[in-house]
Amino acid sequence: MKAKVKKILALLDEYYPKDIKCYLNYETPWQLLIATILSAQCTDDRVNMVTKDLFKKYPSLLDFAEADLEELEQDIKSTGFYRNKAKNIILCAQKLLEKYKGEVPKNIDELTQLAGVGRKTANVILGNIYGIPSIVVDTHVKRVSYRLGLTKFTDPTKIEFDLMKILPEEHWIRYNTQIIAHGRAICTARNPKCEKCFLLPYCQYGLEERMGAVSER
Repeated sequence: MKAKVKKILALLDEYYPKDIKCYLNYETPWQLLIATILSAQCTDDRVNMVTKDLFKKYPSLLDFAEADLEELEQDIKSTGFYRNKAKNIILCAQKLLEKYKGEVPKNIDELTQLAGVGRKTANVILGNIYGIPSIVVDTHVKRVSYRLGLTKFTDPTKIEFDLMKILPEEHWIRYNTQIIAHGRAICTARNPKCEKCFLLPYCQYGLEERMGAVSER
């Protein structure tokens, strides 16, 4: 496994930029936190469309803390699960102001105590805001890591801990962004482009699919 991981990471570095890229638009740590809460079961592109106007309407954390629940629900409706998200955003903003003086904590235990914040959201903050090595298991990282055989689990937390064991810590953050890029361009959920994938020799799923296609001829 160690040799396989080393080759996969080298190829990812060859084909994708090494710099960290966050696909959510934000200007402040609390804006990224809110955007990431909105991104649950929603595409980053949709979230960016919503937050473009949302952060103008609510320019401060206090504005979110004092927001009218029903009005905020309508503001974010297109992101899905808007009732829970609106409630969590207001509660999260209130706690950030009351307990942390408006600062977003840099500790995963404190972050996950905020309303609507799970390990995925917390790790987005740790990696993108504070540069703390973290692994964000979004839908792309979950799918591609499983297909590559880097984990046998489908539970995001178990996948996160599996990846932490086998990936060098200095590669954690850029693994997130590189795999997201690969998942969008090549290893899509439906009809993955296995024939174009530079990771195919190391991909359990891709090799099995290829063998299946050959045997059907």
